[in-house]
Amino acid sequence: MVSIKDVARVAGVSTATVSRVLSNKPHVREQVRNHVLCVIKEMGYRPNHLARSLRTQKANILGLIVSDIQNPFFSQVSRAVEDTASQKGMSIFLCNTDEDPEKEDRYLKVMRDERVSGIIFSPTQKLSNNFIDIKNYGLPMVIIDRRVKAVEIDSIQVDNIKAAKMAVKHLINHGCKRIAALFGTGSTTGKDRHEGYIKALEEHDLQPKTELVKFVEAKKAEGYKAVKKLLNLPKPPDAIFTSNGLLSAGAFEALGQSSIKIPEEIALITFDETPWSTLVNPPLTVIAQPTYDIGKKAVQLLVKRIQDPTCPFQQITLKSKLVVRQSCGCIT
Repeated sequence: MVSIKDVARVAGVSTATVSRVLSNKPHVREQVRNHVLCVIKEMGYRPNHLARSLRTQKANILGLIVSDIQNPFFSQVSRAVEDTASQKGMSIFLCNTDEDPEKEDRYLKVMRDERVSGIIFSPTQKLSNNFIDIKNYGLPMVIIDRRVKAVEIDSIQVDNIKAAKMAVKHLINHGCKRIAALFGTGSTTGKDRHEGYIKALEEHDLQPKTELVKFVEAKKAEGYKAVKKLLNLPKPPDAIFTSNGLLSAGAFEALGQSSIKIPEEIALITFDETPWSTLVNPPLTVIAQPTYDIGKKAVQLLVKRIQDPTCPFQQITLKSKLVVRQSCGCIT
């Protein structure tokens, strides 16, 4: 990363002169000012505005970029990140991408330019497939919840394939055969959970049905619309598996408005323990992810990377657990 000293050296002036040019202060000859500005442009130098205004805190700011802060999963992870960072005397710079690659790119550049000490984030599908350029930013990073290709980087996630397989097998073991599934687009998470869904069906000699699988934006409204379409099939499903809490909220609402009895007519199981999982009737069977541990360990891993950039990269996989309640036909 280009520094003000690098600019001064190439321009043949003092760092104080470069600083005065950047601050647009007087007492710099116009010829010198123009020369310095040309060097700045050629070298791609970006002023560290945050460091100038918060010099004493520069080393204590971590970036956190999440895909959807309305998703209870990311809300809970964010809380853990903030708690853990605060205990270490650090502050958090939080950004929300809405799974939008353009917003993601903009926020990453802001964090690079402001020189945060490190970044924790869940990349979009586009970035996951082409992570090399971002790795070259030179900032310590920890990836959460997603996978990235072709690079070594610290990461923390759950075994999505195994967890999804566990959920679907539970439905199969309770007599369900036409199991519909909703998966979020825009990340590797939906693909992994779809793979677990397929594996569970195949291991029980059940043929996956294209009309029962919906890849949609991971929003409540999309879950609602997807389930409405499933209910209009000539032969509706006898169970629905949703791959996150927002999709399950939409699914639950759609089933209720259609007067579908859960679980007598359609069983329901979902990823993510949400605040409302036990408040609805019937309470939801869920795959509970260790959200707090994900956030806590992400900070610990990032701080370790900041302190020792040469330490071996770690890919940590945490376990999820099946929490059985009445929505799948079981009474606990």
